Amino acid sequence: MAPQAKLVFVMSLLLGTTLTISSNHWITAWAGLEINTLAILPLISKSHHPRAIEAATKYFLTQAAASALVLFSSMTNAWHTGQWDITQLTHPMSCLILTSAIAIKLGLAPFHFWFPEVLQGSPLTTGLLLSTIMKLPPISLLFMTSPSLNQTLLTCMAVISTALGGWMGLNQTQIRKILAFSSISHLGWMAIIISYNPKLALLSFYLYVLMTTAVFLTLNSINTLKLSTLMTTWTKTPTLSAMLMLTLLSLAGLPPLTGFLPKWLIIQELTKQDMALTATAISLLSLLSLFFYMRLAYCATITLPPHTTNHMKQWHVNSPTNTTIAILTTMSTMLLPISPMLSTML
Repeated sequence: MAPQAKLVFVMSLLLGTTLTISSNHWITAWAGLEINTLAILPLISKSHHPRAIEAATKYFLTQAAASALVLFSSMTNAWHTGQWDITQLTHPMSCLILTSAIAIKLGLAPFHFWFPEVLQGSPLTTGLLLSTIMKLPPISLLFMTSPSLNQTLLTCMAVISTALGGWMGLNQTQIRKILAFSSISHLGWMAIIISYNPKLALLSFYLYVLMTTAVFLTLNSINTLKLSTLMTTWTKTPTLSAMLMLTLLSLAGLPPLTGFLPKWLIIQELTKQDMALTATAISLLSLLSLFFYMRLAYCATITLPPHTTNHMKQWHVNSPTNTTIAILTTMSTMLLPISPMLSTML
């Protein structure tokens, strides 16, 4: 892909994201979502491999259906109330349709089937965009419409997402699919709290983006896509493997690390809302995700394959340990001491 074309697509992504998160009118928000969808499609299919074309087709069909539902929801609300303002979503049917549409956009269960397949067919850099920047506009719409959302439906989808994100990631050997199910599980934590404390949901999203970016950049540096090649990384780049292990453990939410902070605050907030049973359920379901995070960390640092074939020996490293990965890994593991300050802000 020509650098000029890549620049146009990346700028279009930034334009669509900015347009959606800064708009008050449903039409401009919908236009931003469409610009995002059209800009990411060439980046998904740039390798011209059949799997990449399949991923781009699935992404386009899913996102087009979700955008149509967003437009239909806003038009229904405008028909009954005369309001096109995003914060004035009051019609019950419009709230229900919008909740489903944004769930499709984000990949919340039971609308999650497209996301692992699309991520598996995309390059690592495009997968990073799909897991981070492309989630920001739907999360922003959820944030702006959080008082109007159907809380029962959102809570059910959040619990199911946490369960399926952990359960379906257990038997995966492709790292991109594991990270896709990891994203589904984390989105469940964000969705369950956004109706009660939207700022906490945004904090959880920002920390998820921080940790996921560190993981994707590290995997891109060591040129690793499968568990079998991840086993050989310790002999190539022990520093990057150790950094990857720490980031994965933080993504799992283990207490000394940064990833524990959003889960801790979400459980605390759910308990304050008299939802102790729900908090217990998603805490136990997150143990499923902990298993495959531990397996990834184990493969990255401790395990070596008994018979290393030439296919598994990917001795090429894209780039040495750079400053960006080091800073992101440090932030992904050592931000827990700022939790008292964040608690007062929330």
